[in-house]
Amino acid sequence: MPEHMIVIGAGIIGMEFASMALLAGKKVTFFEYADRPLLAYPEKYVQVIVDKFESQGAAFHFGQAVSSVEEVEGGLRVSTKGGTSAVGDFVLDATGRVSNIENIGLEELGIEASPRGIKVDNHMRTSVPNIYASGDVVDKTIPKLTPTAEFESNYIGRDILNPQGPEIQYPVIPNLVFTLPRIGQVGVTIAQAKANPDKYKLVEIPWGKLNDWVNNHELDSELALIFDNESYLVGAGAISSQVGAWLDWLAPIIEKRMTAKDLNSLIMSFPTQTYMLWSTLAPLLKAE
Repeated sequence: MPEHMIVIGAGIIGMEFASMALLAGKKVTFFEYADRPLLAYPEKYVQVIVDKFESQGAAFHFGQAVSSVEEVEGGLRVSTKGGTSAVGDFVLDATGRVSNIENIGLEELGIEASPRGIKVDNHMRTSVPNIYASGDVVDKTIPKLTPTAEFESNYIGRDILNPQGPEIQYPVIPNLVFTLPRIGQVGVTIAQAKANPDKYKLVEIPWGKLNDWVNNHELDSELALIFDNESYLVGAGAISSQVGAWLDWLAPIIEKRMTAKDLNSLIMSFPTQTYMLWSTLAPLLKAE
C-alpha cells in the first residue's frame, strides 16, 4: 500500500479505495472538480464520510481541475489549474470510465454505438437484431452495476427463446457505495423527496442512536424512508455498514407496493436488523 495516495476524482471508486488506504494508516489527498464528493448520493450522508476521512488524515481539494501529473524527486506531483499541488508516491485516476468498444468489429457489423456505449432497444438488441448487449458496455441511464448486468443477461436468455415476449422492465435498483461505513439508496432519492414535498413524505430516522443494541454500536447510522401520498414506500436512503442488507430488504417492498397488512402477515427473526426495519416500517405504511 502506498504511503501517500493522491486520488483524482472523489467519486465511487476514488472514495472506496481511499477508505481502505486510510484504515491502513496511509495518507490520502483528493483533487475533485466538483464542490463535494459523490454528487449522486445524499449530501448529509456524504458529509459524514468526508468528516471521517479528514479525521483519519485525508485532505480534500474541491473545485480543482487537474492540469498535470509529473515525476519529481520523491514521487509524483499532481498540479491543478488553480495552482494547488501535492506530491505522493501513487496517483489513482478515478475520473470515470468509458465503454471498451473500440477495435472489436462494431463498425464492420453495422452495430451502432456512441461514446457512452452500444445502443440497444427495449429487448437489449443492438442495431443488428440477432446480436444483443448487456452490462456496462450498453448506452443507458440505468445504473451500471453487477446485478443490473446479471438481470439484463438473464432477460436476454429468455428473449432469445421467446422473441415475442415482453420488453425489459427494470425494478427499483439498490445502489451502494462501499466506503466504510457504506452509503446507499433505492427508488426515489432524499433529494427528490425534499424537492417535491407535495408528492412525497420523508421520514428520517437516527437509526444508530435508536437501535444501538442491534446495530454494532454505529451511532452515526441513519435511515431515511420516503413515502408517496398513499403511504406506499417509494424510496430509501441510508448510511451504515449494514445498508446493503437494509436496501435489499426494502427493495421488494417498494417494487411490490407492499402494505402494512402484507408486512404484518410475516414473522421476522429477533433480534435482528430486519426485525427492527419491519417493526419500524409497518406503522408508517398504507394499512392495506
